[in-house]
Amino acid sequence: MQCLNQKPFTAARPVAARRAVRCSAHARPTDAALRAAAGAAVLSVASTSAAQAAEVFSAASGVDASLTFAVGGGVAIAGLGALLVATDPQKRRAEQMEKTGGDELEAVKTYFNTAGFERWRKIYGETDEVNKVQMDIRTGHAMTVEKVLAWVDAEGNVAGTTVCDAGCGTGSLAIPLALRGASVSASDISAAMVGEAERRYNEALAAGAGSAPKVAPKFEATDLESVKGKFNTVTCLDVMIHYPQDKVDGMITHLASLADNRLIISFAPKTIAYSILKRIGELFPGPSKATRAYLHAEDDVEAALKRAGFKVVKKEMTATNFYFSRLFEAVRV
Repeated sequence: MQCLNQKPFTAARPVAARRAVRCSAHARPTDAALRAAAGAAVLSVASTSAAQAAEVFSAASGVDASLTFAVGGGVAIAGLGALLVATDPQKRRAEQMEKTGGDELEAVKTYFNTAGFERWRKIYGETDEVNKVQMDIRTGHAMTVEKVLAWVDAEGNVAGTTVCDAGCGTGSLAIPLALRGASVSASDISAAMVGEAERRYNEALAAGAGSAPKVAPKFEATDLESVKGKFNTVTCLDVMIHYPQDKVDGMITHLASLADNRLIISFAPKTIAYSILKRIGELFPGPSKATRAYLHAEDDVEAALKRAGFKVVKKEMTATNFYFSRLFEAVRV
């Protein structure tokens, strides 16, 4: 994953000439073959540089046995198709859902209260116990948070205003908003995440990171659809990737009903390049990656906001090697 100095994948025209790429794989021969085919597909379809692809897949697998593969446009695309059929990510997802009787919300809740909590607590923390992929995700998420804070600061002081941060995670946005004086209601489907967010807030306050707001932030474990109240601003960052479009439409409608003035949301945009990268990632799931990931078309998200009575007035995009998030600010019309 990351090198932070690398450019993210681009969608330039595929290079027809064959090139040899040297990378590493700490896996069985079958796993090495899968990684090679996936790397070839990314190179030919997303058309990143050979050197970058080698580093990406080497970093993702963390290995040291030598592997060489040649990249050819038509062969790589055919190989990708065969690879996706062979690994059958839909079958794996169905098996994951069986544990919760097909309940998507319960699957997400279970994940973020168990293995997912430990994984994302590290990613959204300051520990060095993360790999390059996780560090890249940490950097990307932090960039999205900073963009939201820049918007909020530019539009006036939030001190004394009410903010609902739905899907607050470990508090990466809720905490700085509270320390800016906002009255924050932070919620997450995971009790473990909410507990971590509250702990981090208290630590930040004790360390003098900011002044305590007049109204202490409220941290609550609840699913997004159950959040109640009225707020000047409602935020929801990097949550919608866990839900399909029909669920997201309902989430946007509910979030809009809570917001008096402003709604700020982020989602993983649905493009050809990102769809390919998402499918490649599904081929090599780690033990702590147990939820589905959904991409959403910008037009669909904007249409849902419009139906809820909101107009998008600001847009931003954050894209690193392994993190991509579209950010919308919408206001009531």
